[in-house]
Amino acid sequence: MTSEPEYFVHSSSYIDEPCQIGAQTKIWHFCHIMSDVIIGQNCVLGQNVMVGCQVKIGNHVKIQNNVSIYTGVELEDDVFCGPSCVFTNVINPRAEINRHDQYQKTLVRRGATIGANATILCGVTIGRYAFIGAGAVVRTNVPDYALMAGVPAKQIGWISRHGYRLLKPDAQGVMTCPETGWRYRLRDGSVHCLDWPEDLPLPVE
Repeated sequence: MTSEPEYFVHSSSYIDEPCQIGAQTKIWHFCHIMSDVIIGQNCVLGQNVMVGCQVKIGNHVKIQNNVSIYTGVELEDDVFCGPSCVFTNVINPRAEINRHDQYQKTLVRRGATIGANATILCGVTIGRYAFIGAGAVVRTNVPDYALMAGVPAKQIGWISRHGYRLLKPDAQGVMTCPETGWRYRLRDGSVHCLDWPEDLPLPVE
């Protein structure tokens, strides 16, 4: 007797074997999950999402409609990918030339948000809890908590873990989230949260 999977896959989607899908994950209409993929627990993949071979996706990841996660891309826990955002894995693609052995790794760190229609060029790392604005084109590494916008993307400020732009730092380099009051310290170009460990989920309210 075959037991029912602990995750949900819509009947219009295809799952290639082998792959690993965590409990409570939901994969909606017209998705294609290719072989050797690892998807964590409590993820949501919206309509028309493609996940390429050997991609690793963490827990509690939300991928909105019309997103392709190509081989070489890794999403850590709690990443949000907005509708139609774009990843790449070859820096100089040509239809005539096979460059499958030249895929570059793209890493999206824990809690980062990628806005709708943003483009992430391959080979970059997007830092923890960074926020990429809609339509931005990211060509270089992004620091933790950085707020990025434009083409090409430029840092326009810092953003809190709750997704609010941080207030101007005080004399001690401390910035405050206007929504929660949580404090963040800016030192030598890096930001760290002072009120909650950055590797733990947010407290349940």
